[in-house]
Amino acid sequence: MMVKLFGTHELKDDCAKGFEIEGKRLFAVRKKGEIHLYWNRCPHLGTPLEWEEDKFLDGDNALIQCATHGALFQIDSGKCLVGPCRGKHLQPVPFELADGVVSVAEAVLKRPSAI
Repeated sequence: MMVKLFGTHELKDDCAKGFEIEGKRLFAVRKKGEIHLYWNRCPHLGTPLEWEEDKFLDGDNALIQCATHGALFQIDSGKCLVGPCRGKHLQPVPFELADGVVSVAEAVLKRPSAI
């Protein structure tokens, strides 16, 4: 069974949006029309990345930024470029895009590795 997260029209380019589903936190980023979905957890301390609701990107909307220590991550790969977790990656969340709707399998949300 799939859990609907959002319609693609709800997430503009160079923007991010956070979600909490069944106690699991994740977020989506749209860059150059591509959608990327990650668990909302910094690989350094395991803290949520945003400092305000849906504020996951740096000032230029070019990188994902952790609010705790300022680590910067590539949007397309989740790789940390700067900060205490340099070289590590955000954990991507597999999703399905169908008819303009982004959904996640319920089983993905129930995995022990889901945050």
